[in-house]
Amino acid sequence: MNQSCETPSGAAISHQDQTAPTAQWSAVLAMSLCAFAMVASEFLPVSLLTLMAEDLHVSEGAIGQGISISGFFALITALTISSLAGNLDRRMLLLGLTGLMVVSALTVGFAHSYSVYMTGRILVGVALGGFWSLSAAAAVRLVPADQVAKALAIFNAGNALAMVIAAPLGSYLGSLIGWRGAFLFLVPVTLLAFAWQWISLPSMEGNQTQKKLADIFGHLKQLKILLGFIAASLFFAGQFSLFTYIRPYLETAAGIDAQTLSSILLLMGVAGFIGTTIINRFLKAGLYLTLSFMPAVLAAIAVLLIEFGGSLTTVIVLLGFWGFIATAAPVGWWAWVAEAMNHDPEAGGGLMVAFVQLAIGLGSTVGGIMFDHYGYELAFGVSALLLLATSLAVWGLRWVSGSRVNPL
Repeated sequence: MNQSCETPSGAAISHQDQTAPTAQWSAVLAMSLCAFAMVASEFLPVSLLTLMAEDLHVSEGAIGQGISISGFFALITALTISSLAGNLDRRMLLLGLTGLMVVSALTVGFAHSYSVYMTGRILVGVALGGFWSLSAAAAVRLVPADQVAKALAIFNAGNALAMVIAAPLGSYLGSLIGWRGAFLFLVPVTLLAFAWQWISLPSMEGNQTQKKLADIFGHLKQLKILLGFIAASLFFAGQFSLFTYIRPYLETAAGIDAQTLSSILLLMGVAGFIGTTIINRFLKAGLYLTLSFMPAVLAAIAVLLIEFGGSLTTVIVLLGFWGFIATAAPVGWWAWVAEAMNHDPEAGGGLMVAFVQLAIGLGSTVGGIMFDHYGYELAFGVSALLLLATSLAVWGLRWVSGSRVNPL
């Protein structure tokens, strides 16, 4: 490795700084708490649709659009934040995004109209997109190179935990203190994340030169970068063309009731949290092998869900494994971004968020069309094909990258 190299922002740093920075685990944990608050806020409306719709005098579908609009603004923010922020200290930028989350929770909690509610949801999207697009670059600066995957796993543990408890927590708080109270409950949590980051995050110098959007997309001219993002897109499209329709599948194929449904979703969430906490061991053993193995297993599970839809016990076991793998898989893709784009991880983070958001939207849409018109068998079959294509694309990526071992 050269004695002097470039930081994620483009500033020269010493060989020692690049290879052996002091591990800032307190800052990593603080960012994980922030990720928890952001993701919980993003999905909180799912369990509060009816209460919110009645209070704001709109349909449940209109309230649900708040999730769509937050995803759209997350995409836009992820692609533009690096260039718009320029040389702003990334510590201050992360603190600003966390503060924006506080404003968002207050805006939604005190919303007196649908337009005010949607404004709050836009702020969620901006904060979420900015945070995740900077996460890989932050991990590179906060821990030594061989610990980056572990740091990213900790970030995603906050994400996984939020996905596990957001729906039941929102439902419980909604019945106890109302839907407004549920959103306001996130304010002290986010303030704690803000204070913790204020204390623990070191200064992180920003870009020395102004980036243009074309510069970010310019990275896609490299075959291995383009192929990597194509593989990631195939994975998330395949995952969400099935996962989005788990509930109607369970209700129709397995004939379960609402209580059993909640228990199965909780099981998937818990399994996913466990997977997120241990995936780093597999990534250290072989990044590309792990990235190709996970979608292959999920494809097999998709096929087995079609075959054994009438066996509740089998379905529960299969969905437990699905949650274990699917929730942990993003850690692997963020680790790939940190490695493949270590010269510009901010651009890599922005591209990853953008590709993932587009893939989730397309996967959910295609899966929905298949599910509505041809049944879950074809929808899950499409998911299996996309996941198998992911596995093949990763093998191509491994060959193009010229790596037979773990690159981290």
